[in-house]
Amino acid sequence: MAKFRVGRVGEQIKKEISSLIQTELKDPRIGFITVTGVDVTGDLSQARVYLSILGNDEQKEATLHALARAKGFLRSELGNRMRLRHTPEIEFRFDSSIAYGSRIEALLADINKGNQHS
Repeated sequence: MAKFRVGRVGEQIKKEISSLIQTELKDPRIGFITVTGVDVTGDLSQARVYLSILGNDEQKEATLHALARAKGFLRSELGNRMRLRHTPEIEFRFDSSIAYGSRIEALLADINKGNQHS
């Protein structure tokens, strides 16, 4: 039962963080972001938020820095919206799985092109 609650809280955090970033944060350093996942500890004290960020490495770092500075605001708003007794600490991490998947697809396409010319 506890595992189900942690998953449910993680999904709700994902929705709320996405909404807050899109509607409440006006920092120009924040680029185009997609919240790809949230891992919450069993005691709900920590939430690791995974982000896919469009842009070059400099833009990604600027976005992560801006989000780190907005953590207090995001955590406060998250607590208000979700009505949790204890709002988890938020940690933002870059999710490279989408870029990795794109790279694999590009490599496979190159291999297929090579096989067709043989």
